[in-house]
Amino acid sequence: MHTKNAWLVRTAYGRVEGNCEDGQYVFRGIPYAAAPAGRLRWHAPQPPEPWNGVRPAREFGPVAPQNPLPGMEAMADFAVTEPQDEDCLYLNIWTPGTGRARCPVMVWIHGGAFIVGSGSQEMFRGNTLVPGGDVVLVTINYRMGALGFLNLEEITQGRIPATGCEGLLDQITALDWIRENIEAFGGDPDNVTVFGESAGAMSIGNLLGMPAAEGKFRKAILESGGAATVGTLQDGVAVAEQFLQILQVKGTDSDALLALTVPRILEAQQKLAALLNEKDGRLTPFQPVVDGTVMPEVPIHAIEKGSAKGIPVLAGTNLDEFRLFNALDRNFGNMDEAGMARRLEAIIPPERVPGFTATYGRALKQRGADPVAGDILTAIQSDYMFRIPVLRLVEAQCRNGRPAFNYLFTWKSPLMKGKLGACHTLEIGFVFGNYDERFHGAGPDAAALSRKMQDAWIAFARTGNPGCESLGAWEPYGDRRNVMVLDKECRLETAPYEQERRVWDGFEMPLTKPI
Repeated sequence: MHTKNAWLVRTAYGRVEGNCEDGQYVFRGIPYAAAPAGRLRWHAPQPPEPWNGVRPAREFGPVAPQNPLPGMEAMADFAVTEPQDEDCLYLNIWTPGTGRARCPVMVWIHGGAFIVGSGSQEMFRGNTLVPGGDVVLVTINYRMGALGFLNLEEITQGRIPATGCEGLLDQITALDWIRENIEAFGGDPDNVTVFGESAGAMSIGNLLGMPAAEGKFRKAILESGGAATVGTLQDGVAVAEQFLQILQVKGTDSDALLALTVPRILEAQQKLAALLNEKDGRLTPFQPVVDGTVMPEVPIHAIEKGSAKGIPVLAGTNLDEFRLFNALDRNFGNMDEAGMARRLEAIIPPERVPGFTATYGRALKQRGADPVAGDILTAIQSDYMFRIPVLRLVEAQCRNGRPAFNYLFTWKSPLMKGKLGACHTLEIGFVFGNYDERFHGAGPDAAALSRKMQDAWIAFARTGNPGCESLGAWEPYGDRRNVMVLDKECRLETAPYEQERRVWDGFEMPLTKPI
């Protein structure tokens, strides 16, 4: 049922009314679960309460409580402007129309180091994916930081059953809601593709290895994130102990934990982040926990055994991922070889550091770059955190007999006189068609790249193959290591940046430290 500017849809929990905007019907702030607050804090998500009458769906819902990341205030497209509240489990839907044949559904899981972000950031609004591709787009909020990824079950002796995976369980619950209700919005519940970036992609990598997520989606697109950014139960318990020490609350006092105000939780989270940053160089103290039950094992190991063998995967990274993080580091400009070695020895066995730096320095020189310490370190960090985990996921899917596609995004940002290069997050604006001249660049070449990426992402969501007319054929990664290079001139290459990739062969990466 609809009028000129509004559209009514009946869900399993009640009717919602959205707006017609720029050729799309938009439904904002629909609850997909009950508020995880009060006695439900740190519990698995519960079904939403049904409502009577018509629920307006014109405003975005509250977002998960969070502290801002230092330096991110300069990136307006990623600003979180909605009110924050524990009652944050809302989703948003953009659809070309509910009366159409069932459209492919694309569910965006936002990034933000597991501590910031939302499904209503400026980047996702006014997208051109939906009208351009005849798809239904859904964005979601999920719990983050201490409220979403803190294991408390051990330290509270079961009084609070938090596994450290509650944020992931939120995502799974949203997928359940989508499967139950999306047909009423014009979507195909049997053709759901999850896609996300950074912590969003890492979340998808985790879902690919979690039994609770089995059968919840058909395809997966991972931008700058694999399936290894998780923590051991031992590490999760240690983080919880430090967190409670800061709060001066005993683990056996569950009532005191549940009575904590959100500002106090966020304040303690900030203090913990500062401690772990000083100790381990971590930007975030929280990540999903391999608790042995909700997440039985490291997801990449489960994937290697076939947990996601039925799911086509499109996954890739940006060439200069870590330039964004290092640009926020005030001390990075003074990086020398000794400082580089110290940082690398924290992630690579010290005896292997000389070999790594020599290989990356040689590769940079061959491409005409000056192999200074800072650039070598950035390239190794980018591959350690992003490219190699993504390639191992792609390789695992190939071995399991599913088509897996890989890309390398090399378009460079003009910001800071080009110093950011093809940095972390840069590709998102091109995927959503929301790119700005300052950070992304502009002009015919930018427009063409955005169109090609959107066409490829939509083709993959529709068919499981990202090949399309504007981009051309896109062969799976396979034994030839086919990689689609996304830049002013897009092209399929065989084994690009191979000498850097090869140096990681035989290097077991049991867990990737959080950024």
